[in-house]
Amino acid sequence: MNKDILKHTARYEDELLDDLKDPEEAQAYLEAALFAYDEDGDTQALLLAMRDVAEAQGGIGQLAKRIDVSRQHLYDILAGKHNPRLDNLLDILSGLGFRIRLERQELASELRQQPHVEREFRQG
Repeated sequence: MNKDILKHTARYEDELLDDLKDPEEAQAYLEAALFAYDEDGDTQALLLAMRDVAEAQGGIGQLAKRIDVSRQHLYDILAGKHNPRLDNLLDILSGLGFRIRLERQELASELRQQPHVEREFRQG
């Protein structure tokens, strides 16, 4: 039974990496990981998504060359052995062909100023 599970897992990983060769698929995958990170703060899932995209684009070694860091250091970052700095994350995303854009969101103080609107909506 374990062999069947491993066989299906290997096929899933192969299919995922094949899908992630498409830049639009890779973008959607990374956006989902960033959204999840925003929700739960799980850095490991975000790093795994970046590692998957890197593997799909030719491997960690190629990405390391593109962003001018050692392969081992990049492996360590993507494996969560180091707490990545913002510049590391931005470099990795840039090396993968992506960038982060800012989006305006309401501040907590702005949300507190309008609680009656939400309450009225819930009651109605």
